[in-house]
Amino acid sequence: MSEKTGLDGDNGAGYLRAIGLRPTQQRMALAGLLFSGEDRHVTAEALYEEATARGIKVSLATVYNTLNQFKEAGLLREVIVHSGKSYFDTRTEDHHHLYDEHSGRIEDVHLDIDERELCEQLEVPRGKRVAGVDIVVRLRESGD
Repeated sequence: MSEKTGLDGDNGAGYLRAIGLRPTQQRMALAGLLFSGEDRHVTAEALYEEATARGIKVSLATVYNTLNQFKEAGLLREVIVHSGKSYFDTRTEDHHHLYDEHSGRIEDVHLDIDERELCEQLEVPRGKRVAGVDIVVRLRESGD
């Protein structure tokens, strides 16, 4: 499991305890899939399919709950591409995404945008503040 999250090797259970999550067998197995290797973007359904294909006994509801618990703990970032469609990103620092509407593929993209300047241009309602900037560039077939 990834060193960046503290979920590597035998220390994984201790790390989950330290962030307030019980290290159940299912959480540990899902963490192993999520954090072993490169950063990735997964849907709950895709992670469920990957887990069951590897013989991990887990329900789709448990996958959703675990992803949301990991998100709340700061281990994952949720990328909402449209109503009812979310990806969970193991790369939690601020960054932006390209989303292909046809294939459903999502990937990180570097945009040279001054987010502070962008936020200064917004008229934020009284009593509110900008919590973050998430840019998802949607791609679709050009029809050419």
